[in-house]
Amino acid sequence: MADWLAAIILGLVEGLTEFIPVSSTGHLLLAKQLLGLADEPWNTFIVMIQLGAILAVVVVYFQRLWKVLLGLPGKDPAARRFALSVLLAFFPSAVLGLLFHDFIKDVLFDPMIVCVTLIVGGFALIALERWAPPARIDDSMGFSWKTALGVGIAQCLSIIPGVSRSGATIVGGLLLGVDKRAAAEFSFFLAIPTMVGAFALDFWESRELLTGDVVSLIAIGFVVSFFSGLFVVKTLVDFVGRYGFAPFAAWRILVGTIGLLVMWAYA
Repeated sequence: MADWLAAIILGLVEGLTEFIPVSSTGHLLLAKQLLGLADEPWNTFIVMIQLGAILAVVVVYFQRLWKVLLGLPGKDPAARRFALSVLLAFFPSAVLGLLFHDFIKDVLFDPMIVCVTLIVGGFALIALERWAPPARIDDSMGFSWKTALGVGIAQCLSIIPGVSRSGATIVGGLLLGVDKRAAAEFSFFLAIPTMVGAFALDFWESRELLTGDVVSLIAIGFVVSFFSGLFVVKTLVDFVGRYGFAPFAAWRILVGTIGLLVMWAYA
């Protein structure tokens, strides 16, 4: 398969899965395996194209984010509270990402780990749909520092491919009494510093791999992930409000099970 076509496929997978609780990294690693692509530069490609999907969040929520930026210099309490909540939630995974960057890429980027965590996470979502505590927080931009930090700690689980960054943060929010829509939106906002940080770290760590050809492939994946991510961000909150997380749980279990069966068949 031509590299440019592989970049389009992976960019589409990234954009469609980044913001739903099914693990974009897990799906990308499985897709890479199925396409027969080498670990490098494609593992670096997988991390760096996530910034395209994050740009979709900025576009969709531009007015609300811009209002926060304008309010910070004027010491708007609501703007400062929101900015602090995102930074607090970002901090735990940022520390772990810096400490375990090489271990994550060299050891945890394993299709078997991805499949197992997809299945386990699917059953966790099913359990949460049934036994989640009553929602008492419905404003994604008004989290207390304790709620934000709790969501950030939950996000740390997503350093394991297959867990899902959005899934970990949404589950963390639901367990802390956040309603589904607010949990999904805060997951969008938290994705911005998290994925920008991951992009910057991987850019620096993998700078020697970034030849002209690799950068061109990343650019293709970036654009495709942006437009597919734009579609998901615009539709996900309403979808979750209507159907909950059960469809994503079923998808996780299905994909993880098929992945394990394929690996066992070709072992």
